[in-house]
Amino acid sequence: MSPAFRLSSSFRLLMMVTALGGGVLPLTACAQTDTASKGSPQAVAATGVIDDASVPPAAINPPTDTVPEIPPVNIPPLPVVTNAEAHKEAARLEKMMVKTVKGFSTYKPERREAFVSLAKDELSKTGLPISRPQLIMVVDRNEKVQHLDFVLALPDEPWVSIGGTPVSTGTTGRKYYYITPVGVFQNTADRLGYRAEGTKNKYGIRGIGAKGSRVWDMGWQTAMKGWLPKHETGQIRLEIHATDPQFLEWRLGHPASEGCIRIPATMNHFMDHYGLIDALYEQAASYDPRFSALLPKDREQTPIAGDLVIVVDSGPLTEPKIDPIADKRPLP
Repeated sequence: MSPAFRLSSSFRLLMMVTALGGGVLPLTACAQTDTASKGSPQAVAATGVIDDASVPPAAINPPTDTVPEIPPVNIPPLPVVTNAEAHKEAARLEKMMVKTVKGFSTYKPERREAFVSLAKDELSKTGLPISRPQLIMVVDRNEKVQHLDFVLALPDEPWVSIGGTPVSTGTTGRKYYYITPVGVFQNTADRLGYRAEGTKNKYGIRGIGAKGSRVWDMGWQTAMKGWLPKHETGQIRLEIHATDPQFLEWRLGHPASEGCIRIPATMNHFMDHYGLIDALYEQAASYDPRFSALLPKDREQTPIAGDLVIVVDSGPLTEPKIDPIADKRPLP
């Protein structure tokens, strides 16, 4: 065999071993010595090493589809006191109302018993529990009564009448005047009340009281149209508010409103300052600036504040009488 043939055979054998081994000739790997090309694809393939300096930096802006994290809302619990503490607080409020609320009365025993009994009957129809000592505003729309009473409701003891003032509920005989509905209405944070602007109508009357008077919004309610004898109903926005302190407050104690509950200005201020039915509003004020802005800055909320208003009717009839020709009278 000639030397040339032996050299050619050795070369072919070397190539076969290299191919079967899947390797790369050491000469090829060691030949990449240029530092400028370390990050190139050829250098990565040859050495199997990625230079960190060649990797682009991470984006500094967060992805646009990232959902922002909303901090949790911590709602404070409703105030809870013992029955003994509730009785003591109710007595304190009663003494203050005697001194500061115009027309305040503690009522005779039979009247107090009627307020409590009728309120319990109405509340039992709803299934709403009384889980803590709290005040309930009870309004008797009986045309011969027309008074409110704040009742201390207790979960496991008899309820106690504290006292109240004259009111005016819906009247009959005037077109577009509704009869205040009977039932249980809750002052929830689903609705935001407001304050009177004190503006006068064409007769010089401030319909919902002096400027700054509180208006409690009890929502849309179904009420009987007081000008129709067929017991037709419609929707009203049931509100609790003051009336004109100069011209109309003397009419409290008689049906006179368009369906809302009118109260004395002094009772309006007392309820507002001590938050008698603002328990849920006080909670909302801790996380919602709208409620914080509505409530008085100097308020002193009572620990037995509630959120319920119950309208009852102690009259012999289940509804006020309706004038059969009221719908034929012209608008006032």
